[in-house]
Amino acid sequence: MGSFTAVLLAVLVQSSSASLFSWKDHPDESFSSGWKDSSAEGVEERIRRAKMELWSRGAFDLDDTSTEMECHDIMDDLDERNHCIASLWERKASLSPMRVGPMKNARRGHVSVGDSACLEFGCDLWTGGLSNDHHGQSLIRNMPRGGGDGGVSLSDSNYQEELEKKLTLLGDTFGKEFRDAIEQNKIEHASDCAESCELFYCAKNDNRAHVEEVLNNTNIKSYSFGSVPPEDFAGAFGFPLDIIKVTEGEPLFSSSEAADVIRKAENEDVDKNEYESGKYKLGGDWLVNLPQTREWFNKRLETTLFPLLAHLFPEIVSRPSVLRAHSVSLLKYNSSHPRTDVHIDNGILAMTLAMTPQSDYSGGGTFFEHMGVDNVLAMDVGHGTFRPGSVRHGGHPVTSGKRYILGAFLLLEDRVEHVRRLKNRGSELRRSDDLDGAEKHFEWALAINPKCTTCLKDWAEILVTRKQFAKAETKIRAALDLLENLDSDALFTLGIILSETGRDEESIQAYKESVSLNADDAELCYNLGIKFGARGDTKAEMTMYARATRIDPNFGGAWINWGTTLAENGNMEDAEVMFLKAIECCPDVAMKAHMNLALVYKTRAESLASGGNNMEGAKAAISDAAKQLESAKPLLMFEHGDDDDADSNRYAAQYKPLRIQCHRLKGQILAGMGDYESCRAEFQQAADQFPDVPGVWNMLARILDLMGKTDEAAQAHAKASALLNGTT
Repeated sequence: MGSFTAVLLAVLVQSSSASLFSWKDHPDESFSSGWKDSSAEGVEERIRRAKMELWSRGAFDLDDTSTEMECHDIMDDLDERNHCIASLWERKASLSPMRVGPMKNARRGHVSVGDSACLEFGCDLWTGGLSNDHHGQSLIRNMPRGGGDGGVSLSDSNYQEELEKKLTLLGDTFGKEFRDAIEQNKIEHASDCAESCELFYCAKNDNRAHVEEVLNNTNIKSYSFGSVPPEDFAGAFGFPLDIIKVTEGEPLFSSSEAADVIRKAENEDVDKNEYESGKYKLGGDWLVNLPQTREWFNKRLETTLFPLLAHLFPEIVSRPSVLRAHSVSLLKYNSSHPRTDVHIDNGILAMTLAMTPQSDYSGGGTFFEHMGVDNVLAMDVGHGTFRPGSVRHGGHPVTSGKRYILGAFLLLEDRVEHVRRLKNRGSELRRSDDLDGAEKHFEWALAINPKCTTCLKDWAEILVTRKQFAKAETKIRAALDLLENLDSDALFTLGIILSETGRDEESIQAYKESVSLNADDAELCYNLGIKFGARGDTKAEMTMYARATRIDPNFGGAWINWGTTLAENGNMEDAEVMFLKAIECCPDVAMKAHMNLALVYKTRAESLASGGNNMEGAKAAISDAAKQLESAKPLLMFEHGDDDDADSNRYAAQYKPLRIQCHRLKGQILAGMGDYESCRAEFQQAADQFPDVPGVWNMLARILDLMGKTDEAAQAHAKASALLNGTT
């Protein structure tokens, strides 16, 4: 065995984090700061950056002793030893398997309390608009949970009069912008109502006769709306807030009638369409695109639904003729489109009609978050749920079969939903990056109704974006206090805020509470997995990634992090499966999966080559690693440079050092097999690819020396020296 092979086998028995040549053979080929900065301060800063990079990827047990010992034995010069230590830390950082970072987008959505009751009218005003002194501050007092104003509901005329007085007072406080926004609300409301009448039934008179027939045969069961009244017209609802209404007994329409509606809708291709609902995809379509289905719905609005809604919600529906249907859809659930996200509806009232017999599917039903994870309201065909739109709910997963429901949002022609419209416009401004404008609209909405929890949550999201975490925490805790902690999205946002402020244990607790409310939230399980990993609980970490990928098989980040955790625990075989799964299902993380697979195959090559036992297997493994890097390369070129994607940029920065490591290891393996010419070709390829790296030229010079090609070796040495001295 030649001297080169002896050196090869000696270094291959070291840990994978150690260099594969002696440090002097390839000084700092990947970090430009390594050789030029001789100051102690520069070295310490390099070590600090490398450790922080490792820590950010989940390497929390950083052993200084072994790293320093590697350099202590080979360097007498203090500066060179310090450079050696810094370079080894940097190399560890460059080759560490990398996790994907957590989801940091807060979920949509503490007001100080005093001693006087306030809900919608009679509240102290938010102070000072958006001035520097009072931005986000409130003088709102002691807001009771539940219905309006101690259980006293205002008559319609008194309500409208009080609302106009309050809007006038708020106009004096906030100025012309607020007054203009209120006028815009009125214009948009009138336009939406007029458009509704072009598509859907609008009553010309108030026929309540049929509702008596409906109620003679159908029972209505009432459920609690939760601790917070509807966002608009809150003062009109009194205690108790039992305003989720579900029909029982005789259905509103027969199963044969529903089957005929579905048959016509499928003839209109409703079952071939899909669209996104939050984090999920649904089948179905809007009734605007289903004229036969819309014709049936309009008849039911006239004969059944509008009279029934007026009867169920007399607090706000003055007569059936003011009801307006908008945003009406027929939705299809099955095992591939199983559920909706937890959400609120975009209307003062909303309804869900069951269009499929329960015998046709498993699972399903409507889940109201404040009722608890196990409390699902199921409806058989022909029955309906009627409720104010601002309650958080979702479609419970359908596990088999096919379920259709018809969902509709409703407006009231004689009542403008100022809170909802201000909040929605604020969300639109946020999406267009007008964060100041968005904050104003959320503040205005809260001035009308201090219990608008989605306004508080949306405002908190903006503050998270601006990294104003203390103010964001105040807003999100105010929402959670009103909601009695029964809001998984608000708890998710709180978890992000606590994580960003270094309060990991509190963050984990917030995520756990969120999971207890909505266990089928893939992003939530993913973030909780990251937090478990951060504190070293790898079993719990991988359990969360398993749950996230079960909920959403296309969640690439969870596959990546699951594989990384397995790799860090020495289970390379299963790690390989996870990274391959990420490539198969998730183009958005394919580059990262290719990079981590390259690390898996490189580690496998080192293990196979150790002791010279399986050099052919080692050669195949390191060739596989190189192929993975070549697959990642075009994706890196596409993704690198986006300042908003720190993960992609971090991966892109590791391509070069990892590719050089693969060239070096393959060359060593080839030399160990006695194939010096192929080793030389491998190192020459590295030099052609990375001509600016001194260590690459030193590798090439060494094999040329061993092959007796002294002139070519001298040229390679000279190239390395010129790069090191900055003379090239």
